[in-house]
Amino acid sequence: MLSAPDIDTQVLVVGAGPVGLMLAGELALGGADVVVLERRTGPLTESRASTLHARTMELLDQRGLLEELGTPPAGGPGHFGGTRLDLTTDSPYSGQWKVPQVRTEELLEGWATRLGARVVKGHRLTDLRTAPHTVEATAEAGPSPGGAASALRVRAAYVVGCDGESSTVRELAGFAFPGRDATRELLRADVADVEVPDRRFERHPGGLAISARGPGGVTRVMVHEYGAPVGREPGPPSFARVADTWRRVTGDDIGGGAPLWLNSFGDALRQASQYRRGRILLAGDAAHHQMPVGGQALNLGLQDAANLGWKLAAEVRGTAGPGLLDSYHAERHPAGRRVLDNIAAQALLLLGGSGTEQVRSLFGELLREPRVRSHLAGTIAGVDVRYVAEPGAHRLVGARVPYLRFGTGADTAEGPGSSFAALRPGRGVLVDLGGRPTPVLAAVAPWRDGRVDVVTATPEPGGAAPEFTSALLRPDGHVAWADGTVPELEAALRRWFGPAARR
Repeated sequence: MLSAPDIDTQVLVVGAGPVGLMLAGELALGGADVVVLERRTGPLTESRASTLHARTMELLDQRGLLEELGTPPAGGPGHFGGTRLDLTTDSPYSGQWKVPQVRTEELLEGWATRLGARVVKGHRLTDLRTAPHTVEATAEAGPSPGGAASALRVRAAYVVGCDGESSTVRELAGFAFPGRDATRELLRADVADVEVPDRRFERHPGGLAISARGPGGVTRVMVHEYGAPVGREPGPPSFARVADTWRRVTGDDIGGGAPLWLNSFGDALRQASQYRRGRILLAGDAAHHQMPVGGQALNLGLQDAANLGWKLAAEVRGTAGPGLLDSYHAERHPAGRRVLDNIAAQALLLLGGSGTEQVRSLFGELLREPRVRSHLAGTIAGVDVRYVAEPGAHRLVGARVPYLRFGTGADTAEGPGSSFAALRPGRGVLVDLGGRPTPVLAAVAPWRDGRVDVVTATPEPGGAAPEFTSALLRPDGHVAWADGTVPELEAALRRWFGPAARR
């Protein structure tokens, strides 16, 4: 008989990066008991990902986190494979926004812990053992002064790996991770005490150079040398290697600067064949490994967490209908595949040598076509994700919730606000904008037990015309039903929110 674990919880999240912390907050908001395990003992000390796209900003708004975050600086123009791209979309958060990863983690950790999530730092996962109804994880803490390393045992109903591209959860659980290794790489460094001109995807005969001076006088440099082999040294590249490559490509010398952070990333492309194996799931870079072009990797992972959190919370609460948890893989695997294909095309345009110039030139012409620009901007911003809907459903079903401001007198938990603010409690929402017949509102009654709210409102005068009269919104901000029949509404309620409550 196994001895009692040190921690007993419903969900164990491994990894306290942005994806793990976003997932922990979503789970706690949904009523699940959640523990986050992190090998680091403190906050990040390096830059890492710093770009948030429109869809991620919408998700933060839908959880009421933007007021705490404040208005981040705009990230300037976007790009596709190094070619300038206007990221204007129909989102209220068009463009891209600059938020250091350490700030994103601080924001999400504060939110998750206020909701009751527990974050345990300084522990490295070493073992996973599955049983019919639980998973037992073992983690090792670093040795105390003068002592040996200690082990921590956690028993959970489910474990989610949010532990990055070298995921221990993925390896221990035996997930297949097909794809290809990197054949090209981009070296990068944050360097103080150096003076170089700003460069935006500057192409030279021998390679690609990017540089930008940031706050505090620190300059970020990124460089790729055409045809150079991918470095195989363990850990980050040496500053000497970065400086030598920079000099060969640009002719400038940065060797006298002070390196603050060194890193490299390649064009490797891998995706887990499954995002779920029984009681173990993957999200973020643990589920997909891609070149972090334009911040898409971080945003893709945060959107994984938003999709999974409410579903897994419903599963552990016992309110999920059949197949709800499996819909995480069914929806996010194709979404991830699409982004990976997008990034692979960008990597070829960005890091390809002189043989790609004709393609780049043609691509530049295509981007001047409004429909092409709009299509690619929506893909990068994440606002065009549409999950599969039943044939004949309203065109909004599966798409993200349109932003709609409500007029005064709206009946919402947050008071007058918007379609985004209505989602802040983390429940489903039936939004009624036009006094729908009583049967539509009555149909929702068996789910108004904490699973689905009803909001009656009118659109704000002078605002955009609404695209629906009544719509059922999922907690992750996607439309589950709109302006259909009552039987279709009841079917959507059962699918996404479980069986009707007994009266």
